[in-house]
Amino acid sequence: MNILEKIALTKIKGVGPKISRLLLAYCGSVDAIFSSNKKQLMAIPGIGSQTVDSILSKTCLKEAEQELDFIQRHKIEMLWLEDVAYPKRLKHCDDAPLLLYFKGEGDLNPRRTVSIVGSRNATTYGKRICEQLVEGLRPYNVQIISGLAYGVDIQSHREALKNNMSTIGVLGHGLDRIYPSSHRDIASKMLKEGGLMTEFPSGTTPERSNFPMRNRIIAGLSDVTIVVEAAFKGGALITAEIANTYNRDVCAFPGGIDREYSAGCNYLIKTHRAHLIRHAEDVGYLMNWDTMDALPKERQLPLLPVDLSKDELKVYNFLKEQEQATIDEIALHCDWPQSKLAIILLEMEMKGHLLSLPGKIFRLL
Repeated sequence: MNILEKIALTKIKGVGPKISRLLLAYCGSVDAIFSSNKKQLMAIPGIGSQTVDSILSKTCLKEAEQELDFIQRHKIEMLWLEDVAYPKRLKHCDDAPLLLYFKGEGDLNPRRTVSIVGSRNATTYGKRICEQLVEGLRPYNVQIISGLAYGVDIQSHREALKNNMSTIGVLGHGLDRIYPSSHRDIASKMLKEGGLMTEFPSGTTPERSNFPMRNRIIAGLSDVTIVVEAAFKGGALITAEIANTYNRDVCAFPGGIDREYSAGCNYLIKTHRAHLIRHAEDVGYLMNWDTMDALPKERQLPLLPVDLSKDELKVYNFLKEQEQATIDEIALHCDWPQSKLAIILLEMEMKGHLLSLPGKIFRLL
């Protein structure tokens, strides 16, 4: 598949991840999209004449050439949705970006990931929580993910670096800039212990509409999203809501009823959109990380159970190879809808073959 055409697909005006996937589904490949004629493209449901004209004009291909030159000069890694290196947690989200740009040395598929989000106006209370939370998460060997913004975001990245932990900053603009510019030094240090990621090409400015899109990547990269401080409205609550739609765990720190920047956290807890936590140990308990770490690294699995159905055997063999997997990973491997898989997993758990762990993770007993 031509790398220029991959980039060009993301540069078609008015075409986001969902429309791009629709084009791919009907045309079969990126190459086929750009070799299709107007009649073929107009026959695709949901594709308007303006989008078709943008594809046929080939302007996006010229822009892609400039982008390719930029990423090569700045040693930026380009990750296509089907690439092995593409973050597997994000890949399972229906609206995952087709293309990501990444600069850094961090592992994009680490064992454990935690996103920490909150108000840009972090109080002394919020900063103290960040410090204690990140330090407490260090023994769990997690990667810290946030958005490099003022307040809770930058405090989380700073504490991760202080504790020699990998940390990824997800940006709402291109990699040709750092916003806010005052965080440039922190961003530079993050490249060695993690990195910077965005779906936006160079030249994209930090416009307000970009940040909800950025937030879905933060949620999609994470096993659990933790809200430290948040007002009743704001980006942190959007990230938490997206994480819930992805069936990921969400946690929040409670605060005083008269605290403006605890109102959002208290609301998430009250409406059962987030688990109440007080410290990192609560996160470890919720995610069952202590139990998982206590299990022996190498286990002698029993002989193949005789009471497995054909579908259950498929799940069993996959988990035997992977040791443990999320429900998304199992569904992707088996090519089943989650509604079907949920029933099969429940049956296997009732038979005593599976252990269900927090975070929608499963492993064989």
